[in-house]
Amino acid sequence: MTGSGMAMAAGLNAYVPLIALGLLSRFSDLLALPAGWSWLESTPALVVLGVLLVVEVVADKIPAVDSVNDVIQTAVRPTAGGIVFAAGSASQTQAVPDPSTLLQDWQWVPVVLGVLLALTTHAAKSLSRPVVNTATAGVGAPVASTVEDVSAVGLVLVAVLVPVLVTVLAVVVLVLAVLAVRRWLAARSRARHEAPL
Repeated sequence: MTGSGMAMAAGLNAYVPLIALGLLSRFSDLLALPAGWSWLESTPALVVLGVLLVVEVVADKIPAVDSVNDVIQTAVRPTAGGIVFAAGSASQTQAVPDPSTLLQDWQWVPVVLGVLLALTTHAAKSLSRPVVNTATAGVGAPVASTVEDVSAVGLVLVAVLVPVLVTVLAVVVLVLAVLAVRRWLAARSRARHEAPL
């Protein structure tokens, strides 16, 4: 459950769960990363991730730039989801104790699951953002982005402190994703039917 919550958070903001894993492992007893994933808690990794987080947070608040950022993040967020799922799962179950042995004995499965979870969350975010920007003339971008950032932090905290709640949150996120996609498709269909011939 910890890995699942982290991966869903990565779909909203790739760097929040990566930084959280590194900081929690380095400065607390809540989580201990296996040796193969200890690079996440190194000072250079945390500094680079911190800079990338600031860029992501700023870019995601600017209308139109946020959509470009979402296109770029289509590769980054699922990758981060795979990493945090594998590292977060390994921190408790040792499912993937060392990334160099990832392709042995089905140890790649947590990475694929993390990629899929992050990709699902990212797709819902990416599809809903243009709708929000259009409906609010761009004013809603900073609000939606802030809600997403807070949600990412909340998912990480829940995944670490109360992992059983991740199941409930996963169902809520899935329902919201389905509703967002349906709303987007309906709006697109209406626009197509209302367009002059």
